[in-house]
Amino acid sequence: MTEATAMTDARPIQAKPHLPDAQTVTQVTHWTDRLFSFRVTRPQTLRFRSGEFVMIGLMADNGKPLLRAYSIASPSWDEELEFYSIKVPDGPLTSRLQHIQPGDEIILRPKPVGTLVVDALLPGKRLWFLATGTGLAPFASLMRDPEVYEKFDQVIMMHTCREVAELEYGRQLVEGLEADPLIGEMVQGKLRYYPTTTREAFHHMGRVTDNLASGKVFTDLDLPKMNPLEDRAMVCGSLAFNVDVKAILEGFGLREGANSDPKEFVVEKAFVGDGI
Repeated sequence: MTEATAMTDARPIQAKPHLPDAQTVTQVTHWTDRLFSFRVTRPQTLRFRSGEFVMIGLMADNGKPLLRAYSIASPSWDEELEFYSIKVPDGPLTSRLQHIQPGDEIILRPKPVGTLVVDALLPGKRLWFLATGTGLAPFASLMRDPEVYEKFDQVIMMHTCREVAELEYGRQLVEGLEADPLIGEMVQGKLRYYPTTTREAFHHMGRVTDNLASGKVFTDLDLPKMNPLEDRAMVCGSLAFNVDVKAILEGFGLREGANSDPKEFVVEKAFVGDGI
């Protein structure tokens, strides 16, 4: 499937919960043969900070819930919840989750947590979002949150995928932000988007780690090298990616923070990766 042929199935759905903590699927979009996003009804009592994750899943064949951590891709003000997922053919959960349709139910435990929240960072000038693959999900939430643009002068979204089509979800989201009636004016001139590929030819190529370590991204965007006085960062990807980026950020003098101890960067350690 190419980037131009993403398929969306959407129709008005009334939630009729039957599973424990059930929410109803309202929309499913298949972006490639490996990536899909979906929207579900939002529990009336659910409150979360943009960038947090919840446990979602389906009932396993043994009658027990099969749950994994998924970042909420929609902003905290959205009336529904959006998720962005990889498809793993033999994955215990996604081998089944990829076949959901509007009207189906999923299990959603309404207890949001996570470290990719603005409160976990010290005040700064620039905020870097660093992601690979579906690690974009929490930043899809944060890029649509007014608080991000109120607290930072510049926001840079670095996202790396293998092929161009795998960038499509993020590209459409970013390109639609300036027309958003809620935050469009806030985004203008502040959000910089830096997508790259590692396998297919593209105008920007290379891994996030390589483009940071070499300084290429700073040259391409005409930005100064990262420094702890001005720059803040959030990281979401595979375990190996997180470890590599953390080392690079520490090399720039940034320190890892947490909800209880804000510093210059934070890493999401509960990201759902291959094998799910």
